[in-house]
Amino acid sequence: MLQEIMPFVSKHPIISLVWVALLISVIVLTVKGLFSKVKTIPRSTAIALINKEEAIVVDTRTRDDFRRGHIIDAVNLTPSEIKDNNLGEVEKHKNRPVILVSANGMELVKPAESLLKAGFERVFVLKDGLSGWTGDNLPLSRSKK
Repeated sequence: MLQEIMPFVSKHPIISLVWVALLISVIVLTVKGLFSKVKTIPRSTAIALINKEEAIVVDTRTRDDFRRGHIIDAVNLTPSEIKDNNLGEVEKHKNRPVILVSANGMELVKPAESLLKAGFERVFVLKDGLSGWTGDNLPLSRSKK
């Protein structure tokens, strides 16, 4: 097998370098995720945390998107509000689990880390965000909380 790889690498150096770079990226991201205090959780775990431990759901989408539909009892805080430590009513619930929600479950590591720095004990990110939530036909609220 090694005999086949070397000629391929010599004939296709760019493809080989891209493959190595992608492999390294996957390894780094996997290791980073394993050691991160911020965990991504599936919807079933989020529902259990909401029902059994009174988790606070923080929806990080825009105000307009939030008004169109959000998880019941969610609080709307944008990533910039979280970064600026402008946490409003969420501030008094540092000992409860916090579940961050975005449109698709991406780009929430920095806001989650900001909440951990602010003293929140357990911060989670909802896997696949609100798109996964609605994809499973889970309920939404349209109140203006």
